[in-house]
Amino acid sequence: MLKYINLALLILFPVAWFAPLLRAGLLPLFGMSEISVISGLQSLWDTDVFLALLVTFFALFAPFLKTLGLALVQFGWLDRRALPALTVLGKLAMGDIFLIALYITVAKGIGVGKIEVAWGLYLFTACILVSLGIGILSKEKAGPQPE
Repeated sequence: MLKYINLALLILFPVAWFAPLLRAGLLPLFGMSEISVISGLQSLWDTDVFLALLVTFFALFAPFLKTLGLALVQFGWLDRRALPALTVLGKLAMGDIFLIALYITVAKGIGVGKIEVAWGLYLFTACILVSLGIGILSKEKAGPQPE
């Protein structure tokens, strides 16, 4: 069952990337009404390439590679010794959820504009948390790693 939920994440992650995370008004960096992971990355490329690369890794590559790697382990195409590395990728993917929450808090706190959380933020957060849970359950199911 876990491997099929994990496979569903390979479809849900790209949906979450294009789904609206926030609805913002008068936010200087974005200047648009709906912000998704992809549109946010597009805006970052214009202002800060290094930050755009970091966010691209944490928001797109880390969770997707972890999910893909876990699927390979679950179907027996990758050795279970890869699970610790996949766990690290899952923890890195949680960093972007923290950053988004921090940006929302800061923007609301200083009154830059109006920000509303959209359904994509919940989907993206759920994908990351489900992926983290699957990783933990897969590691427990595998038992201790041979040295």
